[in-house]
Amino acid sequence: MELHKTLKSYKNEPSVITIGTFDGVHIGHQKIIKRLVERAKEKKLSSLILTFFPHPRAVLQSGVDIKLLNTIDERKAILSHLGLDHLIIKKFTKEFARYTAEHYVREVLVEELNAKHIIIGYDHRFGKKRSADIKDLIKYGHEYGFEVEQISAQDIEDVAVSSTKIRTALAHGDINTANAYLGYNYFLTGKVVKGKQIGKQIGFPTANIYIKEDYKLIPKNGVYVVKCTLKNELLYGMMNIGTNPTVDGSKQSIEVHFFNFNRSLYDQYLKVEILERLRDERKFESLEALQLQLQKDQSTALEYLNIT
Repeated sequence: MELHKTLKSYKNEPSVITIGTFDGVHIGHQKIIKRLVERAKEKKLSSLILTFFPHPRAVLQSGVDIKLLNTIDERKAILSHLGLDHLIIKKFTKEFARYTAEHYVREVLVEELNAKHIIIGYDHRFGKKRSADIKDLIKYGHEYGFEVEQISAQDIEDVAVSSTKIRTALAHGDINTANAYLGYNYFLTGKVVKGKQIGKQIGFPTANIYIKEDYKLIPKNGVYVVKCTLKNELLYGMMNIGTNPTVDGSKQSIEVHFFNFNRSLYDQYLKVEILERLRDERKFESLEALQLQLQKDQSTALEYLNIT
């Protein structure tokens, strides 16, 4: 897959296109992308996704706090494994939002991307103030020489329901539902930074994960079973998301204790996949009580992983 950060960097190959944010790249999205790739092969054209960043609502609606399932780098990584020829990440700006429908079709879809076939939802809207719809796109297709293939109401509903259910599930700590709709394990990607070293004092050293993208959706506070691949080594562990109330913490942190692992991870970037939720975060009366609970959590996690 070739990645393009501007429209002009695309080499104008005749293409089959779909357009959207594809946040989460979940099973509904994957179904649409599979159709895109198959159609491109049938027609001997390039398969291309046009996506936008930042999220259009974050640009157009001031004060809106949008939480996304993927950072833009995570989205790129997932899409790179789905057989696409090209991914274009168009910077979304207020100026771009002011394009008229015809300007957008002519200059972006036709002149820049050389669209010959567009796969798009029946409810797709585009152009200034989202004034044009699928009927307008079909009309422009006749005028500019591209076909429009509509994604059905049922398929669009599946995509919308999946996104809603994933966000709701993560907000409630229901990682099993989230992972089922994603078609992969929900994951967090961040840099290991220095923490308060409290875990180390009680025999449970942790890697403190810093996620710079504040728009990334973090699951409900609690303790989770996780896994991580580090230089081809598969690690399992348990992760706490929360404020560390036992030691009077106030800011949310993400800390991972890896089983049977004692090497330094400072400054490394980790992708931590979430497998199961064990419990809510709680305040304990002492560090000793917390230590006992962590021992129980570890036993439960190892049992879940079937590791002795």
